[in-house]
Amino acid sequence: MISMKNIVILGSTGSIGTQALEVANKHNIKVKAVAAHSNVNLLAKQALDNNVEYACVFNEDKKDELEKLLTGSNTEVLSGMDGLNFIASLEGVDVMLNSVVGMVGLMPTLTAINHGTDIALANKETLVTGGKLVTETAKEKGVKIYPVDSEHSAIFQCMQGNKTSQVSKIILTASGGPFFGKTKEDIAQVSVEEALNHPNWSMGRKITIDSATLMNKGLEFIEAMWLFDLKPEQIEIVVHRESVIHSAVEYDDCSVIAQLGVPDMKIPIQYALLYPDRMECPTKRLSLIDYGTLTFAKPDYDTFDCLTACIKAITEGGNKPAVVNGANEEAVAAFLEGKISFLQIGELVTSALENIERKEITCLEDVLEADRVARDFVIEQIEKN
Repeated sequence: MISMKNIVILGSTGSIGTQALEVANKHNIKVKAVAAHSNVNLLAKQALDNNVEYACVFNEDKKDELEKLLTGSNTEVLSGMDGLNFIASLEGVDVMLNSVVGMVGLMPTLTAINHGTDIALANKETLVTGGKLVTETAKEKGVKIYPVDSEHSAIFQCMQGNKTSQVSKIILTASGGPFFGKTKEDIAQVSVEEALNHPNWSMGRKITIDSATLMNKGLEFIEAMWLFDLKPEQIEIVVHRESVIHSAVEYDDCSVIAQLGVPDMKIPIQYALLYPDRMECPTKRLSLIDYGTLTFAKPDYDTFDCLTACIKAITEGGNKPAVVNGANEEAVAAFLEGKISFLQIGELVTSALENIERKEITCLEDVLEADRVARDFVIEQIEKN
């Protein structure tokens, strides 16, 4: 039996959050607070089922509705960014799971780190946009960051018991998304429904579109550099359609250690929440015989502009990663609303990268400014057309 851990979950009604609650309920984990963007019905149910102390809805217009749903309970209702930061600063919390979507995750992550709370990180944008700030603050405060993304969790697991100074490179695997092997002409007219049809993973809408454009892999490339203190040339992206090998690490002696498992996010979620313990996980076991064959291929940088833009952005550094991230968030939202085509996502991200001036990131305000400028740029470009 492991000792009880106290956690809070930001993004509790999303794909990662709901699976994290499943893991918490299976093991000896106390959930002190939950937060979601606007799904108050599910948020209220989670709060009652887990007897949480606090429930926060980010959309402040939904606060009254949540309060009504939780009338008579012991749960205090919070809202907005102030609510997220309050939850992030709670005392007696071992781990904060950050699985919110987008830039909104950065500030509460920094708040939790400043309060000495370890982070289970499923919010890519936190490190993509504020990597330097987050990693330096975590080091200063002695806070651990446990990656929840399947690829970064795999890399983290492959590094256990080894010296990071002897890492030659990491092999970051990618499913390739629903349009692997297609040309730009093939995907010029794809619908939102087609882009949301991922072959292996069940995820939220935004991250599923990011997987289709390979933006997700570009963000993971940037995130890996900050998590594991790597240079761009130390990361190799390999398309692995079966999503069985979640990533691998090559060491100086040419040994390659990989982490394998069925494509189920409960495995990396549980590893982050229970680290360093490995307990029974509520998923199925991997059978390599059932798969039979595992395949590997190079990514298509010519077709998938977002991937190229991300690698260029982190190579240039400064505010550029925050720029491509902000531009992508705005472009994906426009695509989901039917305002732009699928290929225009990559075009807008690339255009923002090329046209917005590079600046150094020295504080949180610099990150937020880069994000705002990128979003405004994309909105202006869409309105022009």
